[in-house]
Parts: sequence; C-alpha cells; structure tokens
Amino acid sequence: MLVHFIFVVKKQDLDKRTWEFEYVVQMANFYKVWIEKTFSKKIEVQTDQMPVTSSFFHRININSLLNDHRKRGEDIYHFYLTYFRPLWTDCTCEGYHAENFSMVWWQPGIKNDISFLVEKNCPVVSHELAHEFLRQINNKNYVELVHDVWTKHLFASLPFEYYDSTFKKTDKAATFSTIDTSEFRL
Repeated sequence: MLVHFIFVVKKQDLDKRTWEFEYVVQMANFYKVWIEKTFSKKIEVQTDQMPVTSSFFHRININSLLNDHRKRGEDIYHFYLTYFRPLWTDCTCEGYHAENFSMVWWQPGIKNDISFLVEKNCPVVSHELAHEFLRQINNKNYVELVHDVWTKHLFASLPFEYYDSTFKKTDKAATFSTIDTSEFRL
C-alpha cells in the first residue's frame, strides 16, 4: 500500500516553507515505521509538494482535493497537509477523512521550529492516520475510538507519544509525536 503525503502550499510561500516540507519528508518516513509497528500494515510512503494559486475566485477546498485524489488514483491513500481548515469535519483536530483520503490543517511554524511541528501538526496527522488504518482492519468503532483518545489528550492530560529522530520512543527532545495507541487493542 502507498501512503502519499502531499504538502499543499501557496505558490508565493513555496520558498519560505521549504524547511517544513523537509520535515514532512522525515515525518512520512517516521509514519511508515509507526504504521507498520502499530497497525501491522506494510506500506510505502511518498511525499510531494502541491503549489497552488489561491484567489478570491479560485479557492482550494476539500472538493478540489477530492478531485485531485480521484485523478491521482483512488486506490492510493492520499494525505493532504493543507494551509487551510476544512469547512466541514467530524474531527475536533481540524482534519477530514474518507476512504483512502485524509486532510489536515497544517499549521505553519516559525522557521526551523521543529518543536512546534511536533506539538501542533504531528498529533493531528496521527489522528487521521489512526482513523484510516483502524478502518482498514475493520474496526467498526474506528471513529469513536480515535475521538475518545483525542478527547483524553485535550481534556484529561493524556500525553502524546513522543519519538526521537531514530523513531524510538522518548521522553526527551522529540522529533515526532502521535496519539496514544495503547487503547486501540489491535
């Protein structure tokens, strides 16, 4: 299975957000290992940038991303990291998911502030990945299960899981983070 991470960025911001795309490439490789370990699913990852021109008359939205997903191939799991929030979502994390499709609002960081990306963006990506891979293993409660854990992260002080640059769990300086998966009972 291929998981294709697509960093959606405004053309005028392409140069100043290169460092974030470099992080996305590393993050994709981390999630390859995390998915294989957590969900016992062998995957390949790919990363791309999708520079877009956004104007008042031409706004990119979930519908345009779904059209892009169809054109690229619906059998590939496309994960869009966008500069905007979805207009509609059933997730409290500013994300959206459907079969073989996810998108999240990728909050722009201050240049080279990896800790911001670890705290704000990584957990949201893992949230949507968890939806999809629980769905793929036929967990009937894949939405509720992830949302229950997410609520505990937000309101019950459940810590995220943190990983270093070698993809090992850590309680020191982290490079990546995920939702807590201990309640998934895989």
